[in-house]
Amino acid sequence: MFEENYQALANAIILMVVRDFKPAYQRMKRCPNDKFAQNTVRRLTRFFYSQNFAMLSDIDGPALLNQIMREMDKRGV
Repeated sequence: MFEENYQALANAIILMVVRDFKPAYQRMKRCPNDKFAQNTVRRLTRFFYSQNFAMLSDIDGPALLNQIMREMDKRGV
């Protein structure tokens, strides 16, 4: 049961980061000089590459981030 709860929490953290990343990335693309969006994207990008991400999931963090950005760029976001 503990492992299931841990995995649910880990998944929730990753989903929260993805949900925070998308609007910041979208804003940065629309307003390249927006320092808040730049800092948010930079901070969340570091998370995808971090040991913390690797501890939370077996997913390749950088690959997930690249997939998210490709999908958003493809949609013209």
